[in-house]
Amino acid sequence: MDGHSLAYRAFFALPAENFTTASGQTTNAVYGFASMLANTLRDEAPTHFAVAFDVSRKTWRSADFPEYKANRSSTPDEFKGQVELIGELLDTMNADRFAVEGFEADDIIATLATRAEAAGFEVLIVTGDRDSFQLVSEHTTVLYPTKGVSELTRFTPEKVQEKYGLTPAQYPDFAALRGDPSDNLPGIPGVGEKTATKWINQFGSFTELVERADEVKGKVGQSLRDHLEAVKLNRHLTELVRDVELPKAVADLERAPYDRAALQGFLEVLEIRNPSLRERLLAVDPGTAEEEPPAPAAGVELDGSVLAGGELAPWLAAHGDRPLGMATVASWSLGTGRVAEVALAAADGKAAWFDPTRLDEADERAFADWAGDPARPKVLHGAKESLRVFPEHGWPLAGITMDTALAAYLVKPGRRSFALDALSVEYLGRELTPAAADGQLAFGTDEHAEADALMAQARAVLDLGDALGARLTEVGAADLLHDMELPTSLLLARMERYGIAADRAHLEAMEELFAGAVQQAVKEAHAAVGHEFNLGSPKQLQEVFFGELNLPKTKKTKTGYTTDADALAWLAGQTDHELPVIMLRHREQARLRSTVEGLIKTVATDGRIHTTFSQTVAATGRLSSTDPNLQNVPVRTDEGRAIRRGFVVGEGFESLMTADYSQIELRVMAHLSQDEGLIRAFASGEDLHNTVASQVFGVATSDVDAEMRRKIKAMSYGLAYGLSAFGLSQQLNIEAGEARALMDTYFERFGGVRDYLHHVVDEARATGYTATVFGRRRYLPDLTSDNRQRREAAERMALNAPIQGTAADIVKIAMLRVDSALREAGLTSRLLLQVHDEIVLEISPGEREAVEALVRREMSGAAELSAPLDVSVGVGSDWESAAH
Repeated sequence: MDGHSLAYRAFFALPAENFTTASGQTTNAVYGFASMLANTLRDEAPTHFAVAFDVSRKTWRSADFPEYKANRSSTPDEFKGQVELIGELLDTMNADRFAVEGFEADDIIATLATRAEAAGFEVLIVTGDRDSFQLVSEHTTVLYPTKGVSELTRFTPEKVQEKYGLTPAQYPDFAALRGDPSDNLPGIPGVGEKTATKWINQFGSFTELVERADEVKGKVGQSLRDHLEAVKLNRHLTELVRDVELPKAVADLERAPYDRAALQGFLEVLEIRNPSLRERLLAVDPGTAEEEPPAPAAGVELDGSVLAGGELAPWLAAHGDRPLGMATVASWSLGTGRVAEVALAAADGKAAWFDPTRLDEADERAFADWAGDPARPKVLHGAKESLRVFPEHGWPLAGITMDTALAAYLVKPGRRSFALDALSVEYLGRELTPAAADGQLAFGTDEHAEADALMAQARAVLDLGDALGARLTEVGAADLLHDMELPTSLLLARMERYGIAADRAHLEAMEELFAGAVQQAVKEAHAAVGHEFNLGSPKQLQEVFFGELNLPKTKKTKTGYTTDADALAWLAGQTDHELPVIMLRHREQARLRSTVEGLIKTVATDGRIHTTFSQTVAATGRLSSTDPNLQNVPVRTDEGRAIRRGFVVGEGFESLMTADYSQIELRVMAHLSQDEGLIRAFASGEDLHNTVASQVFGVATSDVDAEMRRKIKAMSYGLAYGLSAFGLSQQLNIEAGEARALMDTYFERFGGVRDYLHHVVDEARATGYTATVFGRRRYLPDLTSDNRQRREAAERMALNAPIQGTAADIVKIAMLRVDSALREAGLTSRLLLQVHDEIVLEISPGEREAVEALVRREMSGAAELSAPLDVSVGVGSDWESAAH
């Protein structure tokens, strides 16, 4: 395989914006190459395999002809580093790869193909370089990509003859006469492919044509003679070298078993989680067929039992006092759920599986007692799911000493997936398969395959708990797990079960309103253009904007000029035509309609919306929510506030209460930087942004206008989120130079902030991580990357993580303090939601004053900062009216 050629094709075939990791590393070339690799190995089943790469553009060809490929543009930033990553991918697959100084990948391939054919091999070459057609023979076939990275055309001698009217051996003669603009090889003026083919067939070879050039008549003959030296050089350069010195013989390139753990880890690091691609790569592992069915892990054997009615109570009596790993199969939807299967596993190899519907009364009582006993240790993966659904069966759940998903998150918060199977491979070297028939377990039959697999998961959870427990101690996060994340899981599970009451009629009216606004925008758009068109079709929008209306061109993409929101906003400022403004309104109303539709679909039979909170999505420690995503409900627009009126106080309660922190990120930044000016600005009690603006712009507080305040607000929050001068210029729609000057002036007044921002990046580069005030680490290995894109993305994360992470930690502590204080005081008011820095409570009759005092006390006392925490509280009959 031609590594560089295929990587480039993959890069341009797949949109880079769809293949980017949390750290900013683009992976489209890696993904496309891996997909083509998996398909080719599957379809062709080679016994021997290698990949060839270019080293650089400095080769024997550029030495002989300095203009060779000199016309090519510089490598796109998004592509840089991906070839190195492809090399790492191949290393995990134990695949041979070659790159030789002074030669191109083509020359390496030519050498391998020639030697392999001589040794009796059938040879396949996968490349997007047509020069390889000269290697085609009865025993060598070129697989040439003709449709992105998904379709290969087989070039045999017959196919080359059909395509070009020439034999493979004549192809370099043809290429020399034709020239190659992509390689900067000049052609002969007036001579195209048809003429080149005609000459080669007429004279038999390039050499013969040169010797008899005087026989070629007309203008093209004179053109040939005038450019004879150039085409001779072309012929020299298009001939592939077949004797490059390589460190391995062809016979040594036999495919070898993968390092499967390394491969899984590599895909996880690059956040390549497409199940189909993973399965295709693993399916062509040469070691799969040779290996014995893997045991759960070296030295681990399971003695599993599928329990019938009456057998769980004695099993728990024998094994329940020791730490047990637990795995479940459960469902949860619209506020209700059921547990379908439970598996338990002990360190001595004993394991059990049971169906909750088959338990007898003694079993039920024994399991409830075990589950609710805080003295009986339990290890789970994603404990919140069990904490949420167990109460549906009347089972309490206490004594959770380890949650392996949360532990893995604290150890490596940057990863996006904390699936048990991936963690098991990474930390235990153990693959978890969905059925015992695959050889994962040393017991059971196909009849009990699902039970066997779930018991294997329970044992993996137990062992993973030990492995991650040690890692938590190493990274100083053990207290974070036990004092913050596990208690937060318990609280979130209760909040998810409570849900929040919804005014369905109000939401349905809002949906109709937005639907009408969408249709009105469609009519206005059609009227503005003079005909109907599909507002959802980028292609038709491009034709209308840049063809019919001839509006200024926006950023060029692979599919044309972009019509995204930023482009529409830019067009609205560049032209008087009404269409960009109509399109922006159409998209906003469509988005609001989609948001409300999603909310209506999630209203449960109890009339409440039960969102699902996640602790492991945001690497900074912030919570997120799904089904529905409540962070999607806008708060700063009239429409968004109207949507929030659909969240109401529930039956039996008096009101909703909201409480949040005022400018918590900036207070954290003031605390971490210890900038005296910023701390004083908070202590003054005046409007922060006005106070800071007066210092930056050198005017009295009373003279600060709205534009000054807007710029300083964007600056202050931008610094807390790692914003660059360029980013600030884009946000404020000002020149980059003005943004830089504004930033410089800000730092002159608040030097402590500047020094802190420099220090935090330098320290993270030295240690490899940043940390919050409470010790939550975020590892940033890309801070030392040679790839500028990855390095700068890591620097922005280093600026942002301690500030946003500390704020997130404070909010979690505040939630736990408020919840604990409510229960200690015997109050029945309860927490329902946490969105960004705001918590929402449902207040029982007569408890408002007590709850407000409690909330203010507990939230303001959640952390001691140099810029004290300020809490705002509001009360109302719905989420919007409870705003403050």
